[in-house]
Amino acid sequence: MGTSLEMGTTGSTDVGMPLGSALAADARPSRTTARRYQKLADADRGTGGESLADFLGYFSIGLGLAQVLAPTGMSKVCGIADAEGNAPLMRLMGMREISHGVAILSKQQPEKAVWSRVAGDARDRALRGQALANRDNHRGRTLFATANVLAVTALDVMCAKTLSMQPQTKANDGADAGIIRTKRSITVGRPVEEVFAFWRNFENLPQFMRHLESVSVTGDKRSHWVAKAPAGQTVEWDATTTEERENELIAWRSDEDAVVFNAGTVRFQPAPGGRGTEVRVELEYDPPFGKLGSKVAMLFREEPGQQVMDDLRNFKAVLETGDIVLSDATKQRGMHPAQPNEKPTQL
Repeated sequence: MGTSLEMGTTGSTDVGMPLGSALAADARPSRTTARRYQKLADADRGTGGESLADFLGYFSIGLGLAQVLAPTGMSKVCGIADAEGNAPLMRLMGMREISHGVAILSKQQPEKAVWSRVAGDARDRALRGQALANRDNHRGRTLFATANVLAVTALDVMCAKTLSMQPQTKANDGADAGIIRTKRSITVGRPVEEVFAFWRNFENLPQFMRHLESVSVTGDKRSHWVAKAPAGQTVEWDATTTEERENELIAWRSDEDAVVFNAGTVRFQPAPGGRGTEVRVELEYDPPFGKLGSKVAMLFREEPGQQVMDDLRNFKAVLETGDIVLSDATKQRGMHPAQPNEKPTQL
């Protein structure tokens, strides 16, 4: 992706090199050059609150499990004198925390779920105030627990406000409907024509997409896909090629009745410096069980963004070397003998 510069002579040194060109107005990219990259940034622009929301979701579930499974111990940590008598209330608080965590992690747009957690923090602060007023309780521990509640409340409020400022973008509009969008790109050391032609033959896709068993062309712009599923099962769907520009773009969309909705585009363009072809994939995907299912899948490297990146690396290997090189760790996870076993390797 070459960048054209509008260079001037202002601020040049004695040897003719621009001084401070990274900030100089006369060395900035032209508007025409910058516009394309600005569009790419705007398409996925967010405020960054999602990562903090995920952390708060996991934190809620962890805290809630501790309160439900060990209510007496948690009461003692909070300085409550009658730890046994406080156990039922502690369990109720734990169940509420778990519900908050699940709500945050299961929603593409968790703004309302985080604000609900802020309301729960207010109830926690009220309970801590009552605990402080009781002279029978351990004041030092109660103060420590109250300080922790205030710190988490600050994070909750900051996260909720940040999520409330999310801009209206295509990515966020899709997220409200449960759609996950991901973008990945890679540079393949082959000419655009060769790269496009290989991808355009959909029956080649299972060679580098490890979750696919087969793709068959069934008609004009129509294809049938068979993908691997857990427990040795498979899922099938039909898709339509919605747009195609030779050596430039391929777009597809699954049928409305597909088991797993997916749609996307693959763009091909010459890489800068004659280094081959830049392949950029944009994928829309409706994961089973929503965002929470996507988070679980991430633990097993089955999340869409990870799958797309792995597939692109395999695609690059197939085009450049004719094969996909796998390490023995691909066959045997964790600790294992240095010599791989005889079991066949599958992508």
